Amino acid sequence: MSTQTLELVEAGTLIGLENTIIVYNDDVNTFEHVINSFIDVLKHTVEQAEQCAFIIHTKGKCKVKQGDYSELVPLCSAILDRGISAEIN
Repeated sequence: MSTQTLELVEAGTLIGLENTIIVYNDDVNTFEHVINSFIDVLKHTVEQAEQCAFIIHTKGKCKVKQGDYSELVPLCSAILDRGISAEIN
């Protein structure tokens, strides 16, 4: 059994664990805008972007990208800059 050393960096952010960008549904952004944003910012395929947009629309939120916190910060910021509600968990 292996153990993993974790370091607390910011409130609720652990190094050594993958973090996730979660995008939330809103009544403002169009499917086209969200899909194009996922393709441009997250480098999703068209199919991935469409599936995420549909999940967001029907479930209210979707995990759209996993990775290291430092990798996700600029991606989440770019999504937020496009007016799409997102956070890193």
